[in-house]
This record gives sequence, C-alpha cells and structure tokens, in this order.
Amino acid sequence: MPFDFDGDKYRQASEHQKEWGNRLISELVLTGSERILDLGCGDGVLTWQLAELVPRGYVLGLDGSPGMLETAKQQTCANLSFVCMDINDMDFSNEFDLIFSNAALHWVKNHEALLRNCKKALRENGMIRWSFGGAGNCFNLDETLGAAARAPEYKDFFEGFQWPWYMPGVEEYTKLVESAGYSNIEIALENADRYFANSDELIKWIDQPCIVPFLDYLSMPETKAMFRDVVIREMLAKTLCSDGTHFEIFRRINVMAAK
Repeated sequence: MPFDFDGDKYRQASEHQKEWGNRLISELVLTGSERILDLGCGDGVLTWQLAELVPRGYVLGLDGSPGMLETAKQQTCANLSFVCMDINDMDFSNEFDLIFSNAALHWVKNHEALLRNCKKALRENGMIRWSFGGAGNCFNLDETLGAAARAPEYKDFFEGFQWPWYMPGVEEYTKLVESAGYSNIEIALENADRYFANSDELIKWIDQPCIVPFLDYLSMPETKAMFRDVVIREMLAKTLCSDGTHFEIFRRINVMAAK
C-alpha cells in the first residue's frame, strides 16, 4: 500500500523538490494541447503549472496519498483533475503524450512494471520525463534511519520491514528502460546536494515525507516520538556545518525516453 503524507506540511517542507520540478518543467517543449499524466503529483503545485502550459490539453495528477491529494485539490484549473491511486495499479491505455514525474518515483519499488505500464499509457511517440532519487541519494539520512531501526529497542518492530526507496544508478536504470522497449533514451545522474538553511528546515524535510514509513511500523505514539527524536538528534549532529547550515547529499536520476 502507498504511504500517506500530510500535504500541507509537505508543501512547507518541499522547497528543493519544487526547485527540481520547476527546472524539469522549464525544459519541456509543449504545444499547449498535450495530455499529461503527473505521477506522484504530491501537493499539486507542479501539476497546476503543467495545466497552465497546456490550455488546450489536459493534466491528470495521480498520487496514492489521500493527505497529499487533499492539499492538491486546492489547485483548481478547468483542464486539471486529480485521482487517488497507487502508482502500481495504474492501467491507462494510449492516453497521454507526456508522463511527468518529479521527486516521487524512488517510492516505487517495481520499475519494470512501472515502465511497462507507462509505455502502455503513452500515445505513439509519447515521452516520459522523470527525476527521482538515484544512487547515493540522502546518504546521511539512510545511514541514520538504518542505524536507528537496528537499535535494540526498535529492531523487533522492524522485523520484515522493507526499505521504502529504490534509487538506481545510470547503468542499471538504462538497462531497465531499454528492456522495456523505449527509444531516444537519455539518462543522467545529477548532483543536487543541498544546504538546509537551519535546523528547522532539515527537521521539516525529515518529518514530511522521509520518516513516515518508519513511524508507520511503530505501534505506540510514545515509541514513534522516541524514534523520531533519535533520528532528528543524530541527523542534526551528522549534517551540521560550521556556518549553522545542514548539508545532505542529493543525487537525482533524470530520465527522458520515448515510446
């Protein structure tokens, strides 16, 4: 099942995701009549921007989180709509000219199925244009969450836990896209390292969305609070720079391919 997030809190904590998304959008070449699917649309801010660019077209924002879509639906436009659906369950056919996704698809574990479903959903010569977490992304957070989950007081809760993210390298992902039968493939790993201006910015990002899958595995509110405190305390110490900012490694895998 997809994870549920707080859309309003995510909107306040997702400045860097919006920066990446705005750059992706600025690179699109659109005629204004395209039908676009935004996979993992989140709070809908970028989805609305896409709709503004295709006044004679249509944009569908898809996300599996009801909390995200509650916020997304505050974005209104005549050619824009949203649907709550697990990305793994999508079953469109010959419907979209572009499938766009920003900072979302590392939450999808089975990319063989994803690529197959997206190819089916595209019209002839349709494109995918994605950016999501790639190899090496969020090294400090990964290390901190893994250590906390293995700690004696929490490890029993995480028995059977599956790591929530898939973050491939360029070679691995190129093979997947080629195997799915796409053409005109361009895949690159981008260094998008970020300095959070202060501890509050870092904490907001950890809370929404990063730590949510781990807190879902903890049964009692007090256990969730203690686990969160451990993670935040360690991350604040691990990422602190001499000027008071906090540094985290971000690697984005950028994908463009045609049906």
